[in-house]
Amino acid sequence: MGSVEARKPHAVLVPFPAQGHVTPLMQLAKLLYSRGFHITFVNTEFNHKRLVRSKGPDFVKGLSDFRFETIPDGLPPSDRDATQDVPPLCDSTRKNCLAPFKELLLKLNSSSEVPPVTCIVSDGIMSFAIKAAEELAIPEVQFWTASACSFVGYLHYRELIKRGLFPLKDENFISNGTLDAPIDWIPGMKNIRLKDLPSFLRTTDPNDIMFDFMGEEAQNCLKAPAIIFNTFDAFEHEVLKVIASKFPNIYTIGPLSFLGKHVPDGPVKSLNSSLWKVDSKCVEWLDQREPNSVVYVNYGSVTVMSDQHLKEFAWGLANSKHPFLWIVRPDVVMGTDSASLPEEFFEEIKDRGLLASWCRQDEVLSHPSVGAFLTHCGWNSTTESVCGGVPVICWPFFADQQTNCFYARTEWGIGMEVNHDVQRNEIEALVKEMMEGEKGKHTRRKAQEWKKKAEEATAIGGSSYDNFDRFIKEALHYKE
Repeated sequence: MGSVEARKPHAVLVPFPAQGHVTPLMQLAKLLYSRGFHITFVNTEFNHKRLVRSKGPDFVKGLSDFRFETIPDGLPPSDRDATQDVPPLCDSTRKNCLAPFKELLLKLNSSSEVPPVTCIVSDGIMSFAIKAAEELAIPEVQFWTASACSFVGYLHYRELIKRGLFPLKDENFISNGTLDAPIDWIPGMKNIRLKDLPSFLRTTDPNDIMFDFMGEEAQNCLKAPAIIFNTFDAFEHEVLKVIASKFPNIYTIGPLSFLGKHVPDGPVKSLNSSLWKVDSKCVEWLDQREPNSVVYVNYGSVTVMSDQHLKEFAWGLANSKHPFLWIVRPDVVMGTDSASLPEEFFEEIKDRGLLASWCRQDEVLSHPSVGAFLTHCGWNSTTESVCGGVPVICWPFFADQQTNCFYARTEWGIGMEVNHDVQRNEIEALVKEMMEGEKGKHTRRKAQEWKKKAEEATAIGGSSYDNFDRFIKEALHYKE
């Protein structure tokens, strides 16, 4: 290997093994690659197999300086083409990934084919990487792939225990008003209620895996040399101030889908890390629709629902009489690998509804015909809706989604919320209000304002653009 290649910085990126985490880590990897980094992208063996299934074996062979590697997740082998069960996956990654990850780093450092590893960017909930980096004396940063507001929520999980608010005392907490309790002691989060904090507190089990895992992983991020967030200063100003007061080394570098426009055209720019096969007919169908006329519906890669809720969504959309593009994953109904809807539903929507299995969401949300987004409110979906200037109808499922929904409604003014127990009449009314009503006009206007601010933040000289420069120089110790 020539001396120039040997001096090339080498970043190892390790996402949590779910689509919503792989996507932003891949966006960041492409940005680092465009700034001269050799990239090693580390998936779990399970997700690597899904990527091969989705993209074909040539995709993961990578380029000479953008490569894919794997580590085991510690769970029993499976060939299921769906997101794994989250609690056992979280428990397994924190118990089983450190040793294989260290082995991989040592293998990379002893290889003559790649430059020595100069930095690690780890998902904020894969904190074993902090330990591996310390032991091998490699600079490391955590990438919190969810919202900054949810990060503040998770940082206060320990306080919920101290104040006797966790675990919940009564199994009927959903209906008895427990979750409506106002929380006035978290700095930077005004008017928040227990139900608006990340959802893993909703249990009577004091040993709940997810409550412990997410609360402790957020605390572990504070042990890293730096944390990056896929957000921009104006969007989450109050909570970012709170985080910076506890931990000054934070870098806001989002929205990454906008910052990624600075990546030059080429084979790396077109790398797409979708774990599902993309249905190409979505954009062609949208091309035939009027501007702002279509409701786009997608609950992300993890959300599951009952068969009854699926039918309520279906008939609510059908009865609204508005055109819609609905992404229905095969595993979206709990306990099945195929979601089914009645024949009369398809008859009703044949001229104005399209159901597909997966799509390029950023592409769909930036399409002029999309006028609203019915979403679970995951962070990628939230930032991509901002980048598209599209308002949201929120049906949060779990984790940070309740917090994102609260902010979308109250702070950002871009959203309305669906009751968790979905009723077709409510879906019909919300869609009509969003597409035809005064409130819909207001949320659309706010969404367009935030889109403009996101464009300014990621343009040359904008706050996120400059923060990305600082992040490379200060946290990754790379001077171009």
